[in-house]
Parts: sequence; C-alpha cells; structure tokens
Amino acid sequence: MRITDATLHDVELPLVHSFETSSHRKSSLRHLLVELTDASGATGWGEIATPAGPFYAAETTSIAWHTAAEYLIPAVLGAEWEHPDQLSELFGKVRGHWFAKAGVEMAAWTLFAETAGQSLAQALGGTRSTVVAGVSLGIEPSIDDLLAQVAMHVESGYPRVKLKIAPAGPGGRSWDLEPVRAVRSAYPDLDVHVDANGAYPGTPEAFDALRALDPYGLTMIEQPFAPRNLLDSATLHAQLETPVCLDESVETLDDLRTAIELKAGGVLNIKVSRMGGLSAARAAHDLAQAAGWPVWCGGMHEFGIGRLANVAISSLPGFTLPSDVSASEKYYAADIIDPAVTAEAGVVAVPGAPGLGAQVRTELIAEHATQIKQFTA
Repeated sequence: MRITDATLHDVELPLVHSFETSSHRKSSLRHLLVELTDASGATGWGEIATPAGPFYAAETTSIAWHTAAEYLIPAVLGAEWEHPDQLSELFGKVRGHWFAKAGVEMAAWTLFAETAGQSLAQALGGTRSTVVAGVSLGIEPSIDDLLAQVAMHVESGYPRVKLKIAPAGPGGRSWDLEPVRAVRSAYPDLDVHVDANGAYPGTPEAFDALRALDPYGLTMIEQPFAPRNLLDSATLHAQLETPVCLDESVETLDDLRTAIELKAGGVLNIKVSRMGGLSAARAAHDLAQAAGWPVWCGGMHEFGIGRLANVAISSLPGFTLPSDVSASEKYYAADIIDPAVTAEAGVVAVPGAPGLGAQVRTELIAEHATQIKQFTA
C-alpha cells in the first residue's frame, strides 16, 4: 500500500454541555483530522484528539499540528507498507507525540480495513458485535447539578458513571467525598468510579482523602497520583479494597510492564490516543489480559472518527468493563460522521461495514475547520 495524498484538518466543535476536570473547564473541543488517500483512490480517516492545553499531557493541538505536518505525514507519504503495524517503524525517529502518531496511524488502519473489505473491528481482531458504554461526568457547580447530570444519563440507560474528582486547591473546595457520597446515596447499585487525572499529591492528607472513598463500593479509583508516581499508586492500591486504575501513567508497553511488576494498580484504561495508536492499544490489551488486569477504553471526547475507533478496539475480548464510547449526542449537537454513534440502554453497536463503518461528513468538517493543509507524495 502506498499513500499518495494527505490532508490535515484543524476542526473545532462546540460541546452541548461544558466539562470540568481537576485542571480546567471547556465548552468546545479542537481536534485534528487526518485524511490519507492511497494510489487506488481509497481514503482512510483518523483523529488526533489532543487537548488544547498541556493539562492532560504535554502534547497539545498546536504541537500535534506541527508534529503531524512536519514529521509524521511526510514519513508516510510515498512509503510502501502492507499493514498498519508497520507505521511505528516509519515514525521510529520521532520520540513521544503519541496523540499525533495515533491520529495518523488510525487513518492508516481505517484505510487498510476499507481496502480489505473488513470492518475496523474485524481488522483489529474484535469479537463483539456490541459494546457496553459508560459516561464521564465533570466537576459541576453544585451537588444538585451533578445529580441532575447523573439522573439524565441513568435514565438514558447508561450502566456506569465516572465522576471527576479533585483535592482542594488554594482557597478552594475539594470535590471528592461529597459528590461520591451524594451519588452513592441516590444510586446504591449504580456502577460508579472516580477519576482524579493525577491531581492528588503523595501526602498523608491525600492518602486520607482517597482512603475515605473506599467504603462507597466504587469500581475503581482512576489515576489518583501524577503519571510517574507509580510508587504511591502501588502503596494506595495495596491499602484499598477499591482497585486503582492507571491512565496517564501508561503511555508505552514498557510503562505497563513496570506498573504490573510494581503492582501499581489492577485495572487499565486504554486510550488509543495516549498510547500512540490502535496497534499499541491492541498490544496493551494483550499484555494486561495476560497479567489479569481488566481493561476498558477511555475517551478524549473524540469526534465521530475517533469515537468509532474506540468502539472498534473495545470489541476485543479483554475489554470487560464499560468503555467511554457513549453516544455522539452526549457531547455534540452534530457529529462529523453519518450515522452518528448511538447508544440503546447504554449499549453501542459495533459497525460491521468496511473501514470506519460510517460516512465522514466532509461538508461539516469544512464548515468547522480553522485551517487545512494538503500534502502530495
């Protein structure tokens, strides 16, 4: 296979409901879309789902644009390859920049599946025709606002709710025990887990705050400490009944091997973007499954292209926990794919059509694009 043309689209979409984590609040998202065309004229699409600011990771949308345009797309243009696994070799000299790599590689995967007449899930080795979805809820202005959000999604059929939590900032309130207690009181049997995005320091007070969540029957406490603080993560995991889940700590397979050896957690959130693409995500699934760690697919509020890639990877057998693959309408009034991702009673169908499994709405992309760059081999 040989890529002859590529286009990079910088697209911003408004969110239907603003979203706050331990670092910031956002009302729109700006992601990069990668369009690759081979010599036959077939096209594959990928999504670089970087955050706009350097809060989740060091990589941002502006940095990803530069990396993709100057290094990654030129590396694949005109190169001969037979399988998307080989793209990591083309990117070999570029260190890090996992989000940018993931978007370009995702486009190669959808192109590969399209030309092979397979769905993306089939090409990856998926075994499920449906995926159970959960929702991720941000920090709200009040407990009542949070409960209203939980109620809306529970009524829509979602079986799992993830709550963002945060310790008290300078002069501010904490958002951990109070929301957990309120949600658990209102929904005694709901699958609930919390996500700190690495916001807690490794202090005795932080350990006390996190241990206070243990009696509430949470499915997991996700990424309590900073990404490289695996030692405190291992200590906390050993002290709790609630398993620790790792997210930002695991960018590479070497990170995962280290975390498994240290017993720094017991659950893995696999994000295609964070791990540099679908090939790495599939390898992480295999390694975690061999270690007895259940996995689930986390999200970066992807547009429809990245969301369908998440659905496809979630069809692998080790994804035994609800994944962040909720319906497009939870985030966007109009998504860039047709049909949009939908959920029935919290269950998302895995597309069976070749390639991505949906049509890309190029007119909507053009309407919301802030810059476009074309490349030719």
